[in-house]
Amino acid sequence: MIKKSLAPLALGGFGIGMTEFVMMGILPDIARDLHATIPQAGYLISAYAVGVVVGAPTLVGMLGHRPPRSVLIWFMLLFAVFNALSAFAPNFQTVLLCRFLAGLPHGAFFGVGAVVATRLADKGKEAAALASMFSGLTLANVVGVPAGTWLGHNMSWRIVFLIVAAIGLAAAVMLHKLVPWFAGTPGAGLRNDLRIFRNPKLWLALGITSIGTGGLFAWLSYIAPLLTDVSGFHANMIPMIMIVVGVGMTFGVNLGGRLADRVAPLRAIIILLVTMAVLLGLTAVLARSQAAMVVLAFAVGANALALGPSIQILLIEESREAEMLGSSLGQSGFNIGNATGAFLGGIPLTLGFSYTSPQWVAVGLALCGLGLALAMVAHGRRSDAGVLA
Repeated sequence: MIKKSLAPLALGGFGIGMTEFVMMGILPDIARDLHATIPQAGYLISAYAVGVVVGAPTLVGMLGHRPPRSVLIWFMLLFAVFNALSAFAPNFQTVLLCRFLAGLPHGAFFGVGAVVATRLADKGKEAAALASMFSGLTLANVVGVPAGTWLGHNMSWRIVFLIVAAIGLAAAVMLHKLVPWFAGTPGAGLRNDLRIFRNPKLWLALGITSIGTGGLFAWLSYIAPLLTDVSGFHANMIPMIMIVVGVGMTFGVNLGGRLADRVAPLRAIIILLVTMAVLLGLTAVLARSQAAMVVLAFAVGANALALGPSIQILLIEESREAEMLGSSLGQSGFNIGNATGAFLGGIPLTLGFSYTSPQWVAVGLALCGLGLALAMVAHGRRSDAGVLA
């Protein structure tokens, strides 16, 4: 049961998850309606991701001195407005701009929300509180994305963005009513906050996020052709398997919260990156087994999202002088991982290799993330004995 004060954060996460991932399902509908090609429509996904990367540090740096509740409300209002404008956009260029603008508050919301969640949590339950916030994002993949895809196919893609805008408004109202007021951070500002980048361990943490999670996206970006061309599933089964992935993500984020509350975040990350590499390797080896692929769809989704709470806690720990900025960088890192994983995973396909080849790229990215985590352990032993205590 989600704590009442955390419910607005989960609802905001649901809206954000829905608008980000439903694009994959309604892309053909948007392309057809706006007289664009599928590759051109794909720029809408990229524009949103760029907005996340740009907006997370910029908005938090500008507003970090303000009371967190007020900042979160403004982020949700911006999110609602730009999604509503997407629904009424008359042409492709306007939708492209609106998608970029809608992405701006995404990472900033999660960054500030993560800090607020840890402040609202009971002692020793900070990671579980983070998991509650991220559960909204994972539930979006189970409920919001399939429902939005159906609406986009059978009614209009514009209705989907209006629904997302309504969710954003509802989250803003709930934030005002249910989240307690916290004072802002005196003296916070982008110039002062940027000092956190002097910490080499923060850069390693960002590398883990940007590269290690790329394994998830190298797997996820090419899962559909892997399942149809190698595993032999009918195309109509792909949405059902994606729901299995979403259920796994929902399970995993809560499991990851419990794990991060029991062991040090970096230790949890190392464990989960090892298991991620193993599971991704199994998807390549067992790709011709339909039963194995369904089980692995759940397991990989669960393992990947279990990393989320530990990564957020680690980023907050390594940026105590500007924890909201540091926390917001997690979403920037995830979106860099999204772009990196999809790009690198596609290279062997362009060279003529089979649809199992991106899975080995995914394994390599997970192992690179593991290497950075071990480098962070080594650095910590030199500078701060007991980093894993």
